[in-house]
Amino acid sequence: MKPIEFSKEERTAAAGKLRDYFARELDQDLGQLPAEMLLDFIGKEIGGAFYNRGVHDAQQLVQQKAEDIVEALYGLERVG
Repeated sequence: MKPIEFSKEERTAAAGKLRDYFARELDQDLGQLPAEMLLDFIGKEIGGAFYNRGVHDAQQLVQQKAEDIVEALYGLERVG
């Protein structure tokens, strides 16, 4: 699976969120480089699970919408 590529601005923002989390929740100072390395690790090692869950959720939504359309079409049928 091809890794997700982020723009420089997206990487900076995501790393900033990780740094804020570490400071707020863990009372740890996380530098920019370690935050970006952690972001890379998360993306490589568990990002696929989040991606797959999103695909699964999208499949469920599309399937439900397709069933709704089929029901609506049956409602348009005329008898006799």
